[in-house]
Amino acid sequence: MDLLESFEEYLHQNPIQIKTFHPFYQEALNYMLQGGGKRFRPLLLLHVVQAYEPLLVPSAMPVALALEIFHTYSLIHDDLPVMDDAALRRGKETLHKKYDELTAVLVGDALNTHAFYLISSAPLHPQTKSELTKILAINGGADGMVHGQILDCYFEDKRLTIEELKTLHCNKTAKLIAASLQMGGVIADLDPKKANELYDFGIELGILFQIQDDIIDAICSSEEAGKTTQNDTHKNSFINLLGLEKSLQEADRYAVALEKKLASFDEKLQQNLATLLQKYLYRHKKEC
Repeated sequence: MDLLESFEEYLHQNPIQIKTFHPFYQEALNYMLQGGGKRFRPLLLLHVVQAYEPLLVPSAMPVALALEIFHTYSLIHDDLPVMDDAALRRGKETLHKKYDELTAVLVGDALNTHAFYLISSAPLHPQTKSELTKILAINGGADGMVHGQILDCYFEDKRLTIEELKTLHCNKTAKLIAASLQMGGVIADLDPKKANELYDFGIELGILFQIQDDIIDAICSSEEAGKTTQNDTHKNSFINLLGLEKSLQEADRYAVALEKKLASFDEKLQQNLATLLQKYLYRHKKEC
């Protein structure tokens, strides 16, 4: 069984369960989680752990699930009418469309905090769990993903420079991807310098990921992408600032640089990450 299959099995065997007389709250908590997705962030973490400490992969599963849950909370809030007002995510109705806006807000809040509960409950050393909690809080919180989200929303219809745009998406998208790699390094007890190298690699990977998402938004239908597209008219996207052709060139530039950086890693890490990244580095070149 590969890591994706193992993670999917773990996720489906560990739904969020609560005692409630609310008619659909528990269902709503699991709705987006059970709806599929790339599972990119948890897989980054698990591939790093597998490269160095494969026996720790089962102990890392709760942390990988915490990352997926935290990412899912961010998608639920991103899709809200007050933010992107999206109707489709992972090929399904968004949570506020399936239920209502209040449910989507509160489920997002619940998933955010549940992610930290899962890390605290993982069968890992207390010092490791403390460091993992710190990394997720820094990169997902006030000076991380949320910072990127508020920049994204505030500067709608206000043109940014390309460097400002990269700062926005470094926070909104790249930091959580980078944190996923760094957290894998912490679980595997890597030298801090090596874990930081993984983080830096993740920042570049996250920027590439965002450029690719902007390209997909511009050229793919909602049905093809599995989420609402052509929805960035008022946003500071790479497409809106650079145009499609230059965005494709920028994505190529990042992909080539990441390949070179990946080749500089030790063989164990190269092999494990290459297995995952081969379908992502050039996804901007694939047809919808």
